[in-house]
Amino acid sequence: MPYPHREESNVSRIVRSIRELWEGRSNAVGEFTLAANAAATVVSADNCGENSRIALTPRTANAAGALATTYITAANVVPGQFTVTHANNAQADKTFGYSLSG
Repeated sequence: MPYPHREESNVSRIVRSIRELWEGRSNAVGEFTLAANAAATVVSADNCGENSRIALTPRTANAAGALATTYITAANVVPGQFTVTHANNAQADKTFGYSLSG
């Protein structure tokens, strides 16, 4: 989604950005794959802040199966990244989508 720079003065760019938000688009989304043979995965997310709420959506069958043991604690959400705690196994295709708010 295009977003205006802090000093943007072009009204059509500002309107386009607002319209994109109105239609449900934002830059606060992404995708990641849980690390295999590890109990946590760090995800870089430029729009993440210490008070962000993160919603996860499984994108693969193994991710859907891992959802019950996959979570993010408030302490693991910091500016620019969040850490996902998960089961430690060899599955390499546990891919999730995420959206940030706040």
